Amino acid sequence: MGKLMDEFNEYRSKMNEKILASDNKVMKRIYSLDTLTYQEGALSTKVKEMLGLATSMVLRCDDCIKYHLEKCFEQGLTTEEVFEVFGVANLVGGTIVIPHTRRAVEYWEELINNN
Repeated sequence: MGKLMDEFNEYRSKMNEKILASDNKVMKRIYSLDTLTYQEGALSTKVKEMLGLATSMVLRCDDCIKYHLEKCFEQGLTTEEVFEVFGVANLVGGTIVIPHTRRAVEYWEELINNN
């Protein structure tokens, strides 16, 4: 894996373990709901991950953007599809999303180049 991916995934795993180790029922249910939301349904997992990516960009959450980029990669999205998602996110979110798009492109390139 690349440096950005390693750092993100190591930190995410470490902190998720700490959060779940608290044995807080609400937090466990939120994590479970997140997992259930992206399962196949009337919408495919691929479409749901694209929605997750676009909304994460509009909300300007770099951690969420990285997470959904990895999931989109796992779902087989092409670079062209990812850039269409970026286009929707930038239209809806406005120019304030551009810095997040830059970091998203960098992360996407690392995903492509290290797999």
